[in-house]
Amino acid sequence: MHYHVAISQESDVEQAVQALHDSTIQSLGPNPPDLAFLFFSSFFSENTSSLQALIREKISPHVLVGCMNNGVIGGVQEFESEPAIILWSARLPDVTVRPIRLEAQEQNGHLTLHGWPESIDFGKKQPYVFLFADPFTSPIEEMFASIERDCPGSPVIGGIASGGTDSGENRLLLNQNTYDSGVVGVVLWGQLDVRTVVSQGCQPIGEPYVVTKAERNIIYELGGMSMLERLKRTMQSIRANKPSQVGHQSLQVGIAMDEYRGVLGQGDFLIRDLMGADERSGGVSISDVVQEGQTLQFHVRDANAADQELTKLLAEDQSTHVDQPAKGVLLFSCICRGERLFSHPHHDIQTVREQIGAIPIAGFFAGGEIGPVGGKNYLHGYTASVALFCDPQESDIRVE
Repeated sequence: MHYHVAISQESDVEQAVQALHDSTIQSLGPNPPDLAFLFFSSFFSENTSSLQALIREKISPHVLVGCMNNGVIGGVQEFESEPAIILWSARLPDVTVRPIRLEAQEQNGHLTLHGWPESIDFGKKQPYVFLFADPFTSPIEEMFASIERDCPGSPVIGGIASGGTDSGENRLLLNQNTYDSGVVGVVLWGQLDVRTVVSQGCQPIGEPYVVTKAERNIIYELGGMSMLERLKRTMQSIRANKPSQVGHQSLQVGIAMDEYRGVLGQGDFLIRDLMGADERSGGVSISDVVQEGQTLQFHVRDANAADQELTKLLAEDQSTHVDQPAKGVLLFSCICRGERLFSHPHHDIQTVREQIGAIPIAGFFAGGEIGPVGGKNYLHGYTASVALFCDPQESDIRVE
């Protein structure tokens, strides 16, 4: 397998694609890549069709998929507010690449997604799903349910396109077609392993508690005490010990992914937002459904926590898979990370390179990041979702 990232900051589309072509051909050779991901900044929104057509004409990937975003990531840089085009290409022998197009349709007042392929024979290999979605027309939870039904246990990686600010403004690409709604992506299976790292950028504070009274996404009691009172006490503790961390978006709640783990720590929780509180009932709503008996712990999100967790998770992956190094990487970071969070550019991509090595990396700043936590796929916020492409383990390679 062979991967390559080509980058152009040319404002002229023809010159940009020529630069992408020259870089890709020099690395991969003259034969078309099996798969190419194209990520480009919203500067090129009016030239999307030309960009797409030229990529297909000059580089001719067998499958081309991508989207327009507020910022893109590639090589050693994160391009947050400047024109840039990133082309991540791969030769994937003995891997099936199946393009995916999911269309949103309104039925009985709510959106549904159609187009997930049925009755695919994946053999004994686990499929890997990469999806890019329009935020205004994509019921993500329904999408996850469809994938889990047909491909149980398969990881889904990707992100919500961030290039448009209103319905119809986003640009999603799939082969020769351009869309402004729904979802595009690919399913991969065969002689390939993809590992995932999802860093939610938080560290736990205080103690974990069991939910003792809840209804859907509203928690009324946590550890036998009013949820609102628990929240107030946590905020008071933060103000007393770390006043700089008190902010509108700094305090989150984590839902334990494994209730039976002896010691819960960073990375053992699904992080969700605090949405609102009611003084009379003492209830606090969060951005997910909870059940009585689940374990919750408050978390703080800040630059230091985000840096520590991403570094830790990548280092753990490296130490666990010494004999199966990553050959290519896709990185989807929240638009609220980057310089907004870390006060300096290129944090996430540089952290990945420091831990994984100088290998081809590409991605974008997303309006929501997709990745598995605890074996289940979720839509996240403020997260870095990383896919590590690896050669299959020798035990997985079939000899015909």
